[in-house]
Amino acid sequence: MKFTELMSLRRSRYALTNTLPIKEEELQHIIGQCLLYSPSAFNSQSARVVLLMGEKHRQLWQMTKECLQQVVAADKFAPTEQKLAGFAAAYGTILFYEDTETILQLQAKFPTYKDNFPVWASQANGMLQFAVWTALAEAGVGASLQHYNPLIDKHAEQAFSIPPAWHLVAQMPFGFSSEEVEAKTQIALQRRLLIRK
Repeated sequence: MKFTELMSLRRSRYALTNTLPIKEEELQHIIGQCLLYSPSAFNSQSARVVLLMGEKHRQLWQMTKECLQQVVAADKFAPTEQKLAGFAAAYGTILFYEDTETILQLQAKFPTYKDNFPVWASQANGMLQFAVWTALAEAGVGASLQHYNPLIDKHAEQAFSIPPAWHLVAQMPFGFSSEEVEAKTQIALQRRLLIRK
């Protein structure tokens, strides 16, 4: 399958089950390959990944629920609780991090670009997330991308022994999905792609 065809498989899938169409070893291999070959500015390789499965995965979404209960009104919490239960029902969650120590080292080494390194790191992490998401879709694994940071950052750091220099960027619950997704509405390419000769 061509890469452009693979991109069309990558969709947000929320009806996830606690099963996988592939072995855990293949899952780990996919994530590892994406980490190795996703680009980063100055080859910084500042992205970090934590793979949560089993009890650790469920613990993440329980702590997320507890954090949100403190900021969402009780009479409005039901939809949030339902969404979180869906994530907890998945097979696992991938946590995407940035190693701030690596960014600080690059800022010290190349002061001319100091302000750019956090931006470039964010862009590289986004490319990694896209690569993992697309590769999982190719393997028949459904996923979605979530952002409950910074609300859960400290809790995750303590619960999963995350180095303090790692900055949480996103969470990706994953599992098998037989969910049919609706066609995406697309803005006309003529409005988004300018060609000049």
